[in-house]
Amino acid sequence: MQNDKPDKEPEIPAEETELFEHKKFIVDKGQMPVRIDKYLFTHIANSTRTRIQASAEAGTVHVNGKPVRSSYKVKPGDVITIVLAYPPKEINITPENIPLDIVYEDEDLMVINKKAGMVVHPAYGNYSGTMVNALLYYLNGKVASLKASLDDANSVRPGLVHRLDKETSGLIIVAKNELSLALLAKDMFDRAISRRYVALVWGEPSEREGTVNVNVGRSQSDRKKMAAYPDANHGKIAITHYKLIESFGYVSLIECKLETGRTHQIRVHMKHIGHTVFGDIDYGGDKILKSSVNAKYRLMVEKCFKICSRQALHAKYLSFTHPTTKKLMEFESELPDDMKEIIGMFSTYQNQK
Repeated sequence: MQNDKPDKEPEIPAEETELFEHKKFIVDKGQMPVRIDKYLFTHIANSTRTRIQASAEAGTVHVNGKPVRSSYKVKPGDVITIVLAYPPKEINITPENIPLDIVYEDEDLMVINKKAGMVVHPAYGNYSGTMVNALLYYLNGKVASLKASLDDANSVRPGLVHRLDKETSGLIIVAKNELSLALLAKDMFDRAISRRYVALVWGEPSEREGTVNVNVGRSQSDRKKMAAYPDANHGKIAITHYKLIESFGYVSLIECKLETGRTHQIRVHMKHIGHTVFGDIDYGGDKILKSSVNAKYRLMVEKCFKICSRQALHAKYLSFTHPTTKKLMEFESELPDDMKEIIGMFSTYQNQK
């Protein structure tokens, strides 16, 4: 009788994207030889052999520290580790006719320019109207592997290599089959996918370029928010590189490059260094943080809040190696109209001043 149980969770590297899980198993002494894909299928809840086989082909299934194929026969004492998408949640996802701004599409993946206000995947309080609901409708059976993973496994994160906050606009990658997902997930884990964001923040950074290397974790005072933890005893390692694009006195336009992918990472890091993202309701950016006695200025800022009623953050640039062709793929997205308009207003005000 098999009684193998997962060993304690392995140490998670700093670049964990929070969309993928790491499992570790130590094979029981009495285990009979069996294919590793079959072994893992019986030991990982809500998984599929297809997903496990794709992970093995992508090189994320290791035995005793070395990558193995799906056909590898496990032996007593083997130490098995695997990286794969989080197991699906018990939720039915309904296809919905929601427009998608598709920047690129082929047989393996899609790049979507997500609008602000769209939730990426269904979760508590957002079971409809999400990008995943829209993908199901759009695909309409054209991509059997993705549709099957949604309909049969009820997965809430099918094909998602990374994610964006609801009110953050910009570029996001969607894998259309298990192998592409596994390969892109490995690239994300290895920091081989480059992501750059543009944000309008309060104030002007004292240095034109800098790096914020401060842990990010769930806030201890409000579980719906994240917080920065400089003491490194809480949260997970988070690294954001930023540089100043242009300053408008009271606010500045900056570019942020992510080295890790924590929830709300840019928003929390910018608040931590005293330059909260403009309009960020969760972290105080919806208040006039850099004030003036000038009533005209205050009226202008209040108008900006109405025009851009969200955090002024946009995922502008993506580059990655295509999982099949191995060609470098690069994409850039223009700033959305709401951000363009308020940047123009601050620029005009600064020039008049």
